[in-house]
Amino acid sequence: MPAHIPERRSLSRRLKPYLLVFDGPLALILFLLFSVGTLTMSSAGHDFPGRMEGQMRNILLSFTVMWIAANIPPQMLLRLAVPIYTFGVALLVAVALFGVIKKGARRWLHVGVDIQPSEILKIATPLMLAWYFQTRAGFMKWQNFIVAAVLLLIPFGLIAKQPDLGTALLVGASGFYVIFLAGLSWKALVGLFVAGAASLPVAWSMMHDYQRDRVMTLIDPTSDPLGKGFHIIQSTIAIGSGGVSGKGYMKGTQAYLEFIPERTTDFIFSVYSEEFGLIGNLVLLFLYLLLIGRSMMIAANAPNLFTRLLAGAVSMMFFTYCFINMGMVSGILPVVGVPLPFMSYGGTALITLGLCSGILMSIQRHRKLVQT
Repeated sequence: MPAHIPERRSLSRRLKPYLLVFDGPLALILFLLFSVGTLTMSSAGHDFPGRMEGQMRNILLSFTVMWIAANIPPQMLLRLAVPIYTFGVALLVAVALFGVIKKGARRWLHVGVDIQPSEILKIATPLMLAWYFQTRAGFMKWQNFIVAAVLLLIPFGLIAKQPDLGTALLVGASGFYVIFLAGLSWKALVGLFVAGAASLPVAWSMMHDYQRDRVMTLIDPTSDPLGKGFHIIQSTIAIGSGGVSGKGYMKGTQAYLEFIPERTTDFIFSVYSEEFGLIGNLVLLFLYLLLIGRSMMIAANAPNLFTRLLAGAVSMMFFTYCFINMGMVSGILPVVGVPLPFMSYGGTALITLGLCSGILMSIQRHRKLVQT
């Protein structure tokens, strides 16, 4: 019997690096966010049969993806960047040619089951751009930023055409963060801002009717209170009625009387605000600030340009998710399909967020092994 002990210990030592891959501070923050999200989901989805079971399954799947990504060295991510991006863009082209149409949008591809390839580009785009700038580190020219912009505009344009403005904005933002962090000058930023402002009339003419309606509803939701403005009006009522301390867990009238639309997905923040009030909101904002802060710390300590750009883009993606979701349910941004990170119901979004978190943990874990 004693003869087998060294072998058992040897196996334990071999498995340990694959089991203890999680960054402690980041894992704790994610655990707290998942806990708050699960608590809120049990209230928001009280009359949705199977919703809690489905969310727990999604969390488990997200955790598995996170663990797998945390075990993938950044060097392998560098080698996979071009194939993943190319594969993702090819799927978007396939969607444009013979994708499945649902509710007037061609966003899905049927491969036995319906998949939404645009989700791949949320991480494939910053991965590709970080690879591109890494291969040109040390001799960056302004032409490189033009090429990077083209690499970004390809998936952005294909996704926006589906139409899926919410996902297109997230993909565009994640790619832009890489370009900005790579050294885009402030003069170029000002020029882009001026060009964007000047192109607003053209952009308005190219928007779909429902997208124009969302913008007009944002300006004056009371113009159609029982129609297009219903979502925003009921959401802001729920947030405001929570007051300082909230109405109490599972005591939100707006949610339980079913006035809040999509209350387990895009508008879950309204349910949370009504039940936990301003104090609860401050706690949630603090958790998100900790998440973004820890992610930025990992980016600052990353060993080379590729990992710094990738971690920085992921950090800012978390910010973008939070800002857009909280902004739209509070009535300061148009309503677009952007979930609240680690709280909203949804398998695809949680998998993407789990993948991003796993990449951050991989960068932190391998920071001493990556060659600069």
